[in-house]
Amino acid sequence: MLFYLPKAGLLGPHFDRYAILAFWACVTVIAYTYAGYPLMLWALTKLRRPRHSEPSTAPSITIVICAHNEARNIGKRLIGCLALNYPHDRLQIVVASDGSTDDTVQIVRSFSDRGVALVVIPQQRGKTNAQNVAVQYATGDIVVFSDATTEYQADALQYIAGNFADPTVGAVSGRYYYFDPEKESSTNSGAQAFAGYDNRIRKMQSEIASITGCCGCIYAVRRSLYTPLQPHIISDLVEPMHVLLQGAKVKLEPRAVARESTANTSRKEFSMRVRVITRALHGISSVGSLLLPWKYPWIALQLYSHKLLRYSVPLFLLGTFLSSSLLIQISLYRLIFVAQALVYAVAMLTALVPVQKLARPLALPLYFCIVNAAALAAIVQFVRGERYVSWRPEREVSRAQ
Repeated sequence: MLFYLPKAGLLGPHFDRYAILAFWACVTVIAYTYAGYPLMLWALTKLRRPRHSEPSTAPSITIVICAHNEARNIGKRLIGCLALNYPHDRLQIVVASDGSTDDTVQIVRSFSDRGVALVVIPQQRGKTNAQNVAVQYATGDIVVFSDATTEYQADALQYIAGNFADPTVGAVSGRYYYFDPEKESSTNSGAQAFAGYDNRIRKMQSEIASITGCCGCIYAVRRSLYTPLQPHIISDLVEPMHVLLQGAKVKLEPRAVARESTANTSRKEFSMRVRVITRALHGISSVGSLLLPWKYPWIALQLYSHKLLRYSVPLFLLGTFLSSSLLIQISLYRLIFVAQALVYAVAMLTALVPVQKLARPLALPLYFCIVNAAALAAIVQFVRGERYVSWRPEREVSRAQ
């Protein structure tokens, strides 16, 4: 029997029963978040036949690139945009310089004869504010949001545009993957695996009905449905939610591929995740009506399962660790406690010891710990009311050191 204890623990049999209940409750939530929810999506996809849209060049498109001190990358990014397989007479490129103090503005101006428009925001106010400003200068029916460091495959815009032939579609996310330019960081290997896992979940969500968030480096919105957001709100999560509130669908187009380099150190990845999750929590709280299952059952299920529960996993990991530590007199829980301690110790060792090739097989435990430690820090910051509006990109910090 579950509550049969052959020997009373440190706190006595009564408290041991509560510890066992707490342990299995935490394990159940973690298992549902990482395995149960994806399995449920997989089962639901078997009830539907996915439909693929045809590539199109019909709608006019504006690519919006927000840049703060991106002199190192912006020229290459603009050359890449101009080389995309989309008719130039239906493609506008707008760069919003968000308080740049390097040569970003001068480099973008050198592309003016090739049709690249520049919007200069004198004081840095963050990516979301820069997008709000840039959209005012957009002329395309579809606005595609990109980053200064992203690389699109040549036909990405055609695949995105094809989805908008369906008038019920209001936003489309592309698919991203990470690459490791140095090919030696265990953090990068974990980020690549996590991105693949997340993309599979979003693909299943899209095949069933609609997704709730997009990939920030490659997503598109009908300009007529764009909603200006507050500067501290994370746009690639919340902008699609406002599209949903207007009754339109948000789809994933897996053939529209973008790639980005990974952060390449544990510290950078942790910092980025804290910032993103803190902004995501503020964003979700700004559209709280979507959390009401009696009004938006499918959307609420996604937000609870794929967002809020995932962000809460570190709390349940702590609960699992602490409850199993109180039950070490029972062999099963003693084994589980030791296994957890080993995983955390190995992850810490992998982060601290720079033996990258040896550590690469240990990338997943390390990245798992980074992501959940960042989520815990973000929850604390959210509760304290801290907000991120603007920041220095990690790559800029690295060059300054």
